Amino acid sequence: MKYITRRVTPAKADWSLCSLLLGTALCLLPTALTATGANAQQLLSLDSCRAMALRNNKQLSVAKIKQDIAANLRRSARTKYLPHVSAIGTYQHTSKEISILNDEQKYSLSHLGTNNANAITGELTSATTTLGSILSSMNIPAEAIEQITGALGQKMSTGITNTTGLLDTEGQKIVDAFRTDTRNIWAGQVLLVQPLFMGGSIIAANRLADLNQQLTSNQTDASRQLIIYGTDKAYWQIVSLKHKKKLAESYRELIKKLDSDVQKMIAEGVATRSEGLSVSVKLSEAEMAVQKVDDALTLCKMLLCQMIGLPMDGNIILADENADDLPVTATEQAVSMDLAVNNRPEVRMLENAVDMSRQTTNILKAANLPQLGLMGGYAVSNPNVLNGFEKKFGGYWNVGLLLRIPIWNWGDVAYKVRAAKGATAIATLELEEAREKIELQINQSTFKVSEADKRLAMAQASVERADENLRTATLGFTEGVITPTVVMEAQTAWLQAQSQRIDAQIDVRLSQVDLLKATGNLKVAY
Repeated sequence: MKYITRRVTPAKADWSLCSLLLGTALCLLPTALTATGANAQQLLSLDSCRAMALRNNKQLSVAKIKQDIAANLRRSARTKYLPHVSAIGTYQHTSKEISILNDEQKYSLSHLGTNNANAITGELTSATTTLGSILSSMNIPAEAIEQITGALGQKMSTGITNTTGLLDTEGQKIVDAFRTDTRNIWAGQVLLVQPLFMGGSIIAANRLADLNQQLTSNQTDASRQLIIYGTDKAYWQIVSLKHKKKLAESYRELIKKLDSDVQKMIAEGVATRSEGLSVSVKLSEAEMAVQKVDDALTLCKMLLCQMIGLPMDGNIILADENADDLPVTATEQAVSMDLAVNNRPEVRMLENAVDMSRQTTNILKAANLPQLGLMGGYAVSNPNVLNGFEKKFGGYWNVGLLLRIPIWNWGDVAYKVRAAKGATAIATLELEEAREKIELQINQSTFKVSEADKRLAMAQASVERADENLRTATLGFTEGVITPTVVMEAQTAWLQAQSQRIDAQIDVRLSQVDLLKATGNLKVAY
């Protein structure tokens, strides 16, 4: 079987296939870049760690939300100075209606003609008798007089009957006209209320809202300083462990070199096997020390990654961890005690608590003072009381003043005011105690900074002596005049001196951070 091969030139190539492959490559390129970026190391400085920790801390986000809440409460308190408008609507169904006339008046009006019929009849009878007397005096025959008075009496009787019925009907109309028909009552009102004097409670409430906003701001400042403080400690702990890891690795290399030399000396017969085993034990200890410091470094980096909002397995490198020597800046010892104490957010928070307690007392006192308000609005009702309880909506404008004067409450307000004053006294004592403790903390932090500087100077001198001791021991071992045990002791002393210097440098840094926190100056632009 023959295989036929054919060279495809670019001019004859399948460009659709090339386009497909190119498109696939372009689609996969962002994924590859993302994977590369995920595995890339991030170089972080102390300031960047602080900023990232502040941006990603959940408690600081909660504190900022509390600030927004306090700001909205302050705006709400401002509205108490302004008039408030509200609409009120009611509907009421009753089993009986309101009656303007009593039952006796209703009966009298509905029987107006009947009740007066006897009186009218008596008057007409008296008039008929008087007419008969007059006609008799005129010598008119008795039969004619009887005929005249009889006809007149009959007509008057008919008129009385008709008049009685008419009066009863008209009386009943009057009774019906006085009906209110208030079994279904609809009412509504648009009401405007403007406080004029509330005993100072509105002013105190606004001051309380302002103080609450200041309190939340100080709480946020305190949380921010705690976050920076924790970030700094984690940062310098990692730097310390990184330098100790380098130191442990250097010590391990020294032990390896010594072990190699001792093994050669054992082979030449100028060293004992016991000396070789001693060096091997030291080498194992050095290997274990490197492993321990590496594990501690991994855990500390996980903690820092969690604090600054990165994945816990993030590959980060700190700016100071690869430096040949830890940078240590000079500390200014001059501290203004009063300024430092007042600069602490904790002190400001306690001062806010004292002022808030006083304003709460003022609000309670206002309950015993007169309160005056202006009221106005438009009211409607159905039945319309302005037009004879007409079954239509009708309304009217109204304006007036409302005055409330407390007279007797069994000492309720006085007891509350006393309790509030007690709370104010407690807050004042706590403020004084906090000031004393902060002064002590500042003095202690200043002392620790001074002691850390002294320890660093002593550690530097110890390192110089250890370096010279190790150089001399190594040279003597090379010349064959010093045993491996002496060299190992020199190496151990060198390791201890280097470790102490690293600890002293970190102590200087951390003591400076403690002093900044104690004086309230641990801040970062954010």
